[in-house]
Amino acid sequence: MKAAMLRSVIRRSTTSSAATNTFFSSRGFSSESAPERKVAILGAAGGIGQPLSLLMKLNPLVSRLALYDIAGTPGVAADVSHINTRSEVKGYAADEQLGQALEGSDVVIIPAGALVNMISNPVNSTVPIAAEVFKSHGVYDEKRLFGVTTLDVVRAKTFYAGKANVNVADVNVPVIGGHAGVTILPLFSQASPQANLSDEEIKALTKRTQDGGTEVVEAKAGKGSATLSMAYAGAIFADACLKGLNGVPDVVECSYVQSTVTELPFFASKVRLGKNGVEEVLGLGPLSDYEQQGLEALKPELKSSIEKGIAFVHGN
Repeated sequence: MKAAMLRSVIRRSTTSSAATNTFFSSRGFSSESAPERKVAILGAAGGIGQPLSLLMKLNPLVSRLALYDIAGTPGVAADVSHINTRSEVKGYAADEQLGQALEGSDVVIIPAGALVNMISNPVNSTVPIAAEVFKSHGVYDEKRLFGVTTLDVVRAKTFYAGKANVNVADVNVPVIGGHAGVTILPLFSQASPQANLSDEEIKALTKRTQDGGTEVVEAKAGKGSATLSMAYAGAIFADACLKGLNGVPDVVECSYVQSTVTELPFFASKVRLGKNGVEEVLGLGPLSDYEQQGLEALKPELKSSIEKGIAFVHGN
């Protein structure tokens, strides 16, 4: 996907009365009485897009699923459409079909490598890039623009549960900062259930969470990256977004958004989701000394990534 496609996405989505102009990634589970909701996935034939399309087809909150990519979409759409779940599936491939894919969408998910990509790295820069592009078209709404950092939370939960020997289904670990390397800061001091882990174990868990992507790349011998776990994380976040749109109360996920919880303009933290997207950006809560040090250490790199994104848009 190229810059021209992004501009087309913005133009098409802003002229569609039903579209929320929200670019994020998703999950879902819910009741049979759920309202009609259309989800569009742009980049649906890619390594992340295909499993993400499958997961969204399984989501009972989705009534219509539009799959778009520059090639390979008809096959993916046909394959996914055979699954006996609620949503009707349509595939779109040609550039002129992008508007049809977007029309009436409640949630738009972009897992492909584009200039603005709420899943694709570097999220620390692509969210500011997206914000600047939306501003240039006069359609920016900070409440509807998300950087998906859910994979960091998924990894933190998994790694913590293994070390603490607790049921992973019961674990919650907030992750703040950004979505790359040292900018990823899991708050294990706020993890639940609490476990009596040593300082060295906490440091090791933090490091493993930060290096989770590298761990997968090395395990795949450089022939791939975290596509399946990223699709899962994207599906989780989308489900939260859909629930928020449907008025489910107290839907909270960590996400990289425009924020004032620190001096940085974009920051990942807990976000309460609702009918307007971001209903509230929550505070960081109490941090351990180690986490406070990590917070101060990540700020220069995250600030630099944000500035690079903004400069990219303005040709600086």
